[in-house]
Amino acid sequence: MAQPTQGRCARLYWLPVSREKGIMDLKKMVEPYREMLSRVRRDLHRIPEIGFSEEKTSRFVAAFLKDAGVEVETDMARYGVVGHVKGDAPGKTLMIRADMDGLPIAEETGLAFASTHEGMMHACGHDGHMSMVLVAARILKDLAHRLNGHVKFVFQPAEEGPGGALAMIEEGVMENPRVDYSLGCHVWPQIPEGTIGVKPGPLMAAMDRFDLTILGQTGHGAMPHLCVDAIDVATQVINALQRVVSRQIDPLHPVVLTVATFHAGSAFNVIPKEAVLSGTTRTFDRDIWNGFPAQMEKIIRGVCDAMGATYELTYSKGYPPLINDDDMAARVRRAAAQVVGEEGVLTPDPTMGGEDMACFLERSKGCFFFLGVGRQGGASLHDGRFDFNEDVLSLGVETYCRVAWDLLGSAGDDSR
Repeated sequence: MAQPTQGRCARLYWLPVSREKGIMDLKKMVEPYREMLSRVRRDLHRIPEIGFSEEKTSRFVAAFLKDAGVEVETDMARYGVVGHVKGDAPGKTLMIRADMDGLPIAEETGLAFASTHEGMMHACGHDGHMSMVLVAARILKDLAHRLNGHVKFVFQPAEEGPGGALAMIEEGVMENPRVDYSLGCHVWPQIPEGTIGVKPGPLMAAMDRFDLTILGQTGHGAMPHLCVDAIDVATQVINALQRVVSRQIDPLHPVVLTVATFHAGSAFNVIPKEAVLSGTTRTFDRDIWNGFPAQMEKIIRGVCDAMGATYELTYSKGYPPLINDDDMAARVRRAAAQVVGEEGVLTPDPTMGGEDMACFLERSKGCFFFLGVGRQGGASLHDGRFDFNEDVLSLGVETYCRVAWDLLGSAGDDSR
């Protein structure tokens, strides 16, 4: 079970917020936190940790929340942290989620606050994600007396793999109280800096992995008729698998089937017994996603039987497709328009990248949106040179707060 944390965050992060009643101006409430957002992001950027090893990050997050007066649970799915803000009146429960893990990538930014952990980097913006949710927790804690319901601030390990969302769900993060709405955000270089991307329906793909070993019969390269050439069989399997996409899937449903590794052979004159392949499948369609393993195995078995080989296939289910609820996407779009103006709210293209925020969206009405950090010459995600303008973080915080107020704010009150 998750346990309450102890300790306080450095006073560096303390900032008073007015508790006066009356009409709120959320934009003005967020403005004083710009410097804090930058400090928090940089402190987190220095200590990236890969999935299910986020010990320092977890301690930092828990201490920050505790210092803000937020009730805290720790040790969920190893290093997951959950903050609770309870409104003065009963109501629905909103979850706001951030991912915590970094990547095993050497940093090449040259920043003064670059990673202090050799070979690890926050190259996917999770440092920014955490800082936005931490500051949103401070602001919404101050507004608790005007909220009807409960906000859970979920800091999830291992989004980059093997996946922490499902582990937290299995440990009860969406219960007590049950989560009705979920919200998350990703910094996104594919849309312009300072814009917000909101799309109802499918946004990110299901992502699976497969590992395949083709087993033939070894022999002399000069006597192929006495062998079962694993390379030849594997090549035919790869060609046949490509026809799943081109000839067996409705072309109106985007699908990716990629064989990404192929290892076979050890000498120029020896036909190898074994070829080892691995790859990934991607789709937005749940039916196609669920049917991939049987469809692939049928093809692999047919080719191997025809060519006298055997095989071993391991198909590993990854994250499900990320599908935004239409109503929640509309709420986020309205909130985002108040933050960046109607012209600053875009409908992003769906991406074949995967995200285990999808697991939370399967179990609640939710929306995952993009915060634009694209700029000329900027590096992409998962690049050792990736960085972004920290000024955009306040836009994400304000969007979180506006959606929370829209869902849980006191009846008859207003926000500008």
